[in-house]
Amino acid sequence: MSYESQVHKKPIKAPYFEVACKYCGSRNVIRYGSFRGVQRFFCKDCQRKWADNDALPQMQTPVEQVGAAIGMYYEGQSLNSIRRLLTQIYGSYPSDSTVYRWVTRFTKKALAEAEGYTPKAGDTWVADETVLRIDGGNLWFWDIIDSDTRFLLASHVSRTRTAKDAQNLMELAAARAGKTPKVVLTDKLSAYLDGIEFAFGSETKHIPSKPFDAPPGQSTNRIERFHGTLKARTKVMRGLKGIKTARLITDGWLLHYNYFRPHETLGKTPAKAAGLDFPYQDWKDIVANGQKAGFKRAMASEIISLPREALQPTHTRSGFKIVPKKRARARKRSARPAPVLSGVRW
Repeated sequence: MSYESQVHKKPIKAPYFEVACKYCGSRNVIRYGSFRGVQRFFCKDCQRKWADNDALPQMQTPVEQVGAAIGMYYEGQSLNSIRRLLTQIYGSYPSDSTVYRWVTRFTKKALAEAEGYTPKAGDTWVADETVLRIDGGNLWFWDIIDSDTRFLLASHVSRTRTAKDAQNLMELAAARAGKTPKVVLTDKLSAYLDGIEFAFGSETKHIPSKPFDAPPGQSTNRIERFHGTLKARTKVMRGLKGIKTARLITDGWLLHYNYFRPHETLGKTPAKAAGLDFPYQDWKDIVANGQKAGFKRAMASEIISLPREALQPTHTRSGFKIVPKKRARARKRSARPAPVLSGVRW
């Protein structure tokens, strides 16, 4: 190519930066001022505004702060304590009800993500029960743990302490582990005698034991130590009003114990000891993956560098055409029948 053709050749347009809409993923967005030093944007396709603060759609608090708050809750902090810590560390001012909504919302999300994972459990399981004081009443919390990996296989919350409750616990654990144990260690509660027999039959050996006086390998001290950790968590659960809420929070705490909280003796989480490759490392990862189904994962802070022709805005979402609100309102007004004027003086 000659020098003249190189000089007179049209310059290639350099790639430009554009921000993606956190709701629909469109690149057809504009700046929309700022508030308290945080840039705001407006999407021309879905007609929504958002702030560049790394928050999920329809949320104002960044993902990092929400994940930290949930982790504090399951580590034993009260709601008031979490609010104070968020204010001191991040300058954020959420209410108690807001923090509690974060906990319940993303606990359900985490429980759904954990379904389908089968731990590699050993042949010896340890079961026990403890009483929880919830809103002035007593609830019985049943749990069963794998002796080798310390993985909590199942839990059960009930108002009674019968053989049927023990049977439910054993069946839940067997379904989770995909196997039946050879030995189950329990305390000397009579409900376990029939409950284990009904669930596993004569193939599983039941050994009633004590926490510290039993021979090595036949002690329930591991589950007793776990109950001490659990009760430290339930001290700040005075606001729970019923068994349904108690089940959700205890299930969330068990997930926190299995997947996010490294065990002091193992040096890793029980999930890793059980051979599970859970894709989330902490509650922040759970929150960051909490976008609505069908939306693209595109935060407002996500900056991309692509040629202009590759950034044509899309006008579809989940197979449905997106119509701007102003156009939709105008179309709705045009479809109305013309008013009939009667008795009007001209």
